[in-house]
Amino acid sequence: MKITLPTAITLFRIALIPLFVLVFYLPFGWSNIAAAAIFFVACVSDWVDGYLARSLQQETSFGAFLDPVADKLMVVVVIVLLVEANPSLYITLPSVVIIAREISISALREWMAALGSSATLKVSFVAKLKTTAQMFALGFMIFAEPFLGLPIFNIGLVIYYIAAFLTLFSMIVYLRAAWPVITQHG
Repeated sequence: MKITLPTAITLFRIALIPLFVLVFYLPFGWSNIAAAAIFFVACVSDWVDGYLARSLQQETSFGAFLDPVADKLMVVVVIVLLVEANPSLYITLPSVVIIAREISISALREWMAALGSSATLKVSFVAKLKTTAQMFALGFMIFAEPFLGLPIFNIGLVIYYIAAFLTLFSMIVYLRAAWPVITQHG
């Protein structure tokens, strides 16, 4: 199998995960800034690999499979580390919602693909909005320090709740789209 440039970028994003974890735990005052920078690079690479796949006409089934896996791996790792660093109901509750949705929709997509109905669950605008909100929220919460007098962590937490709401809403959108197949094969 030939690895295309977009797929190589996706693999790079996966390789950033252990580096992110290492930097997140470093006992230095700047480790949060470096971890936020690594997360930012991962977020930008997600956009870049999709753009390149389309513009270079290098969309592959492996790339289409790997891209969301890379996204979910990074998001779940970041969420777990943030919950561990900030153990509270206020962070754990939306985190559980987001992780549960990601697992549920991934399983639904796999089941639908096995039935030959994967086209029913195309990425929706709400899902893209959810992903954008998650990335901003997690990035702010990783950075965590006030910036220009703004409480960056708290702003991130507010956006995180918006992301959790969009997560639930996008799950409903996917379930509605899949409902005819679910009732037919359930």
